[in-house]
Amino acid sequence: MTRSFHCLVNPLSGGGSAPGAVVPVTRLLRDAGAQVRVTYSPGPVGCADLARRAAEAGDVVVAVGGDGMLASVAAAVSQAGGVLGIVPSGRGNDFARMLGVPARPDVLADLLLTAAPRPVDAVEAAGRLVLGSVYAGVDSDASAVVDRSHRLPRSLQYPYAALRAVARYTPTCFTVTVDGERHDERAATVVVANSAYYGAGMRIAPDAVVDDGLLDVVVVRAASRLRLVRALPRLYDGSHVDLDEVLVLRGREVTLASDERVTAYGDGERLVPLPLTATVRPAALTVLAPPAPVRGGA
Repeated sequence: MTRSFHCLVNPLSGGGSAPGAVVPVTRLLRDAGAQVRVTYSPGPVGCADLARRAAEAGDVVVAVGGDGMLASVAAAVSQAGGVLGIVPSGRGNDFARMLGVPARPDVLADLLLTAAPRPVDAVEAAGRLVLGSVYAGVDSDASAVVDRSHRLPRSLQYPYAALRAVARYTPTCFTVTVDGERHDERAATVVVANSAYYGAGMRIAPDAVVDDGLLDVVVVRAASRLRLVRALPRLYDGSHVDLDEVLVLRGREVTLASDERVTAYGDGERLVPLPLTATVRPAALTVLAPPAPVRGGA
């Protein structure tokens, strides 16, 4: 049976590149006999409503944009028991990167037409469904800088934001409670990760898996600004977890608290000031993506 698709496009994603990215994909889907509808996002609330109705009608809901666009439709698709497709065309595309979703139109169209639906985990935090990670600290400041950096080329926005945030950071005393076990840490940032990637390709939680029912908690302990700047390149290959300043924990429920006012973000979107509890929701969402790699096999 040929799938039908409802593509929801964020026209602002990727500096306005999303509308152009969806055109060759929809053309190939239609050439293959699929029914395709394209709607431009009317905003997060309206987009969620459209996604819910499309999923209930049996359409594959295709999010065309970045991680913020995915966040705006994921909960609605999950609640409706639908299937989510992705056309990665935002600034970060970190969840698509984690899933191995291709950007090349012909390969992507074939994936949307033929891939077996794959269940993946999500994070529930502050009444939201987050696919990638929840974080607080320097990363929160970096996300705020990214939101103000639209004039920079996409490739420079996240590195620039990271440097700006580190340059003005002060350590924060966090209380990190993982499955009831409390850790008091003076840290630069804490990341609660479902996915390995954030910040446009930084491999913040290199061992994170999106279908293991667990969250990886990465605590970057307080260090000098110079040491943090020198460690930034290691975020791209995940080798930062070998540093003495980095603590990695794993669990199903994580509570973050601080005596100072720190705002938590999720997938680049502002959530709430701490305290906050993040809980894994196993197999919360079904996506069209390449099969999961075999783990622990010969």
